[in-house]
Amino acid sequence: MTTLPPDIADAAKAWLTEDPDQKNVSELGTLIDRAEAGDLVAGAEIQDRFGQSLAFGTAGLRGAMSAGPNRMNRVVVARAAAGLSAYLLECAAGSYRPRVVIGYDARHNSARFAHDSAAIMTAAGIEVLMLSQARPTPVLAFAVQRLEAEAGVMVTASHNPAIDNGYKVYLGGRMVAAHERGAQIVEPHDRRIAEKIAQVGRYSSIRRADGWTTLAPTRIEGYLSQAVRRALPGGSRDLSIVYTPMHGVGKEVALAALQRAGFHDVHVVAEQADPDPEFPTVPFPNPEEPGALDLAIQAAVERHADIIIANDPDADRCAVAVPTHDGEFRQLSGDEVGSLLGWYIARGMSDEDKRAGVFANSIVSSRQLAAIAAAADISHRETLTGFKWISRVKNLVFGYEEALGYCVDPESVRDKDGISTAVLIADLAAELDNEGLALLDVLDELAAQHGVHLTQPVTIRVEDLSRIHELLRKVAAEPPAELAGSPVTEIIDLAAGSTDLPPTPGFRYLTEDNSRVIIRPSGTEPKLKCYLEVVEQLSGDRLAEARATAAKRLRLLVNDVEEMLGV
Repeated sequence: MTTLPPDIADAAKAWLTEDPDQKNVSELGTLIDRAEAGDLVAGAEIQDRFGQSLAFGTAGLRGAMSAGPNRMNRVVVARAAAGLSAYLLECAAGSYRPRVVIGYDARHNSARFAHDSAAIMTAAGIEVLMLSQARPTPVLAFAVQRLEAEAGVMVTASHNPAIDNGYKVYLGGRMVAAHERGAQIVEPHDRRIAEKIAQVGRYSSIRRADGWTTLAPTRIEGYLSQAVRRALPGGSRDLSIVYTPMHGVGKEVALAALQRAGFHDVHVVAEQADPDPEFPTVPFPNPEEPGALDLAIQAAVERHADIIIANDPDADRCAVAVPTHDGEFRQLSGDEVGSLLGWYIARGMSDEDKRAGVFANSIVSSRQLAAIAAAADISHRETLTGFKWISRVKNLVFGYEEALGYCVDPESVRDKDGISTAVLIADLAAELDNEGLALLDVLDELAAQHGVHLTQPVTIRVEDLSRIHELLRKVAAEPPAELAGSPVTEIIDLAAGSTDLPPTPGFRYLTEDNSRVIIRPSGTEPKLKCYLEVVEQLSGDRLAEARATAAKRLRLLVNDVEEMLGV
């Protein structure tokens, strides 16, 4: 007895005639047979794939690869390419021929999705420029600006599991204002592109053509020149670096950039050196995940390295670990790296640049960057989570978010850039080393000046997305009166929006002792994410005591948040 509603069964069977990927067709056919034989699990899987469509939003598309409109596959990508083409042509209104740059990483199907998009856009009348090979995401973001393209497409799922892929869209050229060129799409562009995608007909009706341009491999030179321009000039730098691209596409470009900046003692983690879409050494290829840097730490201990630098698979994120006084390695948090970079960039700015420039970070990131900016007389802005917001800040000089994303050169890459960040953090470490100091010493100095800013995430991964909405309703209905023993002084419903921030699901809590909690759903993964921060001011020079007090307060805050959410 079938477990499928008739409309779902018809849609699944019709898909078998459309999907050009025979692996998908075979797998879906088996799934249909199982569901029609009464397999409840197979029936639920088909209903999930065909009961809705993968939403095109401000992150473009992202999802697991398999058959169905709610998955990543050649049919869904073709419709996205056709819809994006229609939107660009509508905006051009015949006054110019839109230009699109397409890039891709080394995940399963990334090259296929990219070439399908190139053929569809070329047939639609778009001028298409394709990167020569699998490249890091920041290279694509750079190309959108450098080549004055109206749009960029990057086929990547960044740090998601191996089963996933994605379709990230940037706008530039004549499509947006100057300070938005090369940034990821936001409203209303995402909605209007989604409307065009919905109007695309059957997969077989989408036209394709040859004739796009493949950019020469030497075009990477422009990106490399920009990636090293903020590093101190000249000579070899005496710093031992262990680097991992985490099975992604960062190695070639990152090594070239580091070498140009004078870093020649760079050891690449062999087990993670080359692109591998299966990511065999890490269950989640995300440098934030526990254990992801284990191999790099092992290599760094063996080599007595000065620093560990890690990129995620598409190299738009950068993680850093440093040796402690007892010889162990400690991974710095995204907020710590953000503060270090902000301090370093501010130190190198002229008074005129400080008056004109702006630092920015997402609302879920530490408030320490705001304190650093204030001390340097630099304006500071908070934005919603995501670089689509951070990179749009006018006069941006530096922006970051706690999830290891840093924009250190907005004039070149208006997005997070793990390779330019790697060069800059190595440059800072080398300069400090010449002075007999280390990155941890600067963090101590910042804590003494601005207070100990201690952060920690609490993440709830779910199988059913409705669970996230249930938890948000729970915290809305039962707001806490106090957190970690301090009265809650302000509760902000982020969904209401403000003059500074567009509406977004979630809540922000502030307490009398200056602790902060933000609860929001992840924009890219099935998670409810909580961002906790305590700030403890120093009494005299008692840094260790202040850190211990902050750690105690943070533990209490974590316990209260977990209890509030019932986890």
